[in-house]
Amino acid sequence: MNRTVVGAGITSALGDFCYETTTVILPGFLSVLGIPAAALGLIEGIADAVASFTKMVSGYIADKLGHRKLLVLLGYGLTPLGQALIALAVGWPLILLGRMVSWFGKGLRGPLRDAIVIQAVSPETRGRAFGFHRAADTVGAVLGPLLGVALLGLAQGWHWSDDAGPFRFVLWLSLIPGVLAVLAFLTLVQDPQHSPNPALKFFVSLRGLPSRFKRYLGAVGLFGVGDFSHALLILAATTLLTPSMGVVQAAQVAGLLYVWRNVVQVAASWPVGWLADRVGHSSVLLVGYALGGAMAALTALAFWSDIDSVPLLAGIFLIAGLYVAVQEALESTVTAEMVQAETMTLSIGALGTVNGAAKFLSSATVGVVWTAVSPVLAFALAAGFMLAGTLALLRVRA
Repeated sequence: MNRTVVGAGITSALGDFCYETTTVILPGFLSVLGIPAAALGLIEGIADAVASFTKMVSGYIADKLGHRKLLVLLGYGLTPLGQALIALAVGWPLILLGRMVSWFGKGLRGPLRDAIVIQAVSPETRGRAFGFHRAADTVGAVLGPLLGVALLGLAQGWHWSDDAGPFRFVLWLSLIPGVLAVLAFLTLVQDPQHSPNPALKFFVSLRGLPSRFKRYLGAVGLFGVGDFSHALLILAATTLLTPSMGVVQAAQVAGLLYVWRNVVQVAASWPVGWLADRVGHSSVLLVGYALGGAMAALTALAFWSDIDSVPLLAGIFLIAGLYVAVQEALESTVTAEMVQAETMTLSIGALGTVNGAAKFLSSATVGVVWTAVSPVLAFALAAGFMLAGTLALLRVRA
């Protein structure tokens, strides 16, 4: 619990407060603009792809030049800029651009921040340090959407020129914590000494990564092909609840379910790290992957049965919170166990690239199959890939 770990946690909490507010209201915003589920899937998928490839390049640049903190600050600064573009949008193109700008910043900062945290603590306490960091990160993901949903409900009673007005109001307010995140990282986080390596070659370094780590990336990628953006999970809840509640109330309840998912993630993150430090990081990650597959399968069953029960949907969001707590806390620490220190940032960047590229396929596929065929098939396909990734990770451990 040194200054760097705590400072990174505060920064991530503010950053998540900013962009998770958008995540929770974006499905409703698209609904009032008349934009279909396929567009949401493509927007989220393309944004994830931008973030993924940015992670690879930013990790390489940081290892080569040694300027990690400056790049992280730039990454956090791009998030509120992207939010502003979304707030101005009247159709999907500007929403896509705003999401891409925000996710470019997310990809730029993610692996560098994780490498800073890893090198600020001992190997024996990495699980707890990342568990704390992810818990703090998710506090913002709880408070931001919760306040966003409350403000959305409050703004419904005001006079607006169109139905999108309340959503734009919340988007503009979300810029404030985004700016504070930049200031927090600047003043609180100290980057452990990281010497530049000007001789580092990008493709040579990639080829030189350990073969076991490459197999691990294969398992992560296979799981990620099913690991769709949870904006689609919010849209699923909104769709299932709309016939009985109406679109605005359904969007608010779905937003609260997402807040519940984040509360579960906050509560589970530190215990997950503590447990992983004792029984093994890859073992706990395997359980988390299995939970992810179960969540997608239950979502498919919810559509199959036309479930509009809030408690049953809350159970699906609870499982989502548990598996994301495991995934976000441990994928980077498992990476750190497999690679050398001089290529750690590049390796974490490679992990992020694989994750993001796979999520592009997943979000885009789920959105398109949902629109063209049925949501049951869309989420069943996601469950299949996530369970296949779980089995692949089991083979890597063996």
